[in-house]
Amino acid sequence: MKIGVLTGGGDCPGLNAVIRAIVRRGTSDWNHEFVGYRDGWKGPLENFTRPLGMEQVRGILPRGGTILGSSRTNPIDIDGGMEAIAENMENDGVDGLIAIGGEDTLGVARKLFDAGVNVVGVPKTIDNDLGATDYTFGFDTAVNIAMEAIDRLHTTAESHQRVLIVEVMGRHAGWIAFHSGMAGGANVILIPEQDFDLDQVCGYIERRFEEQYAPIVVVAEGAKPIGGFPEEEDSQTDAFGHVRLGGVAHWLEGRIREKTGKDARATVLGHVQRGGTPTAFDRVLATRFGLYAIEAASEGNWGKMTALHSTGIDLVDLADAVATLKTVPPELYSEAEVFFG
Repeated sequence: MKIGVLTGGGDCPGLNAVIRAIVRRGTSDWNHEFVGYRDGWKGPLENFTRPLGMEQVRGILPRGGTILGSSRTNPIDIDGGMEAIAENMENDGVDGLIAIGGEDTLGVARKLFDAGVNVVGVPKTIDNDLGATDYTFGFDTAVNIAMEAIDRLHTTAESHQRVLIVEVMGRHAGWIAFHSGMAGGANVILIPEQDFDLDQVCGYIERRFEEQYAPIVVVAEGAKPIGGFPEEEDSQTDAFGHVRLGGVAHWLEGRIREKTGKDARATVLGHVQRGGTPTAFDRVLATRFGLYAIEAASEGNWGKMTALHSTGIDLVDLADAVATLKTVPPELYSEAEVFFG
């Protein structure tokens, strides 16, 4: 069997571990042939490929990013895009496709499967917001990177008696903010699931200073105050219609300084959270996802996605994989609120 592999959406640590596991097991157990599609859905859309065999996957386990490249190309919005993918795969003799990505990438995969293309999905998002799996790889690495940054900022905050605000990724789900903030001993954690009261945040900050400590505020990029932010006419969107986020930390920096009279500084971690070597947890999880994905393809279990449930790997329908966004529940967030202020 000839199988295509692609990685779509934002890169994250662990992608190469998935690719390696797919190729290693697919070659040794089933003697499959593989083709690497470059730059996400742009690859099968434009027939943009690269060789993908044992030689290409040697030594890539600890590497961040993806050897296949990635993009946010959306074939659904391109006239004849889905048909072009199916035609290119057929012309190349590709029997099926393994798509590694998040909500948007797997949403395209599901539509392709509904159109008759053989597809298996592997969940990837550092936001950990796919509802059909307990965890996605890349998340643990992002949390550890953010936690280390918070640990380092504590000493600067104490030395200068200033408020330090750390902005982490998280468009609609605050899992990175919640986990890194809890692990890093943040005094306030702000997430997209719950609009924050600026006066209450400033109250937590002032209480912290009264106890002769300097506060750390961790905020997800998608968090917003009650009432929201003023609309920006020139907001940029990607191919899937997502508005480019970021800037909440700098907004808070100015408002906190105005309301408390305390010096405040913002640190935006941005793409630092995506890069570098994956943690041991992410390497193992990504490897297991890859092993089960190629098994599903080999056995003809198309239209499925690998998923972690407790400690086991299961297969779920692609439709279920993208049906629900997994967000931080209020009862879990309340556990973090115990430590605010």
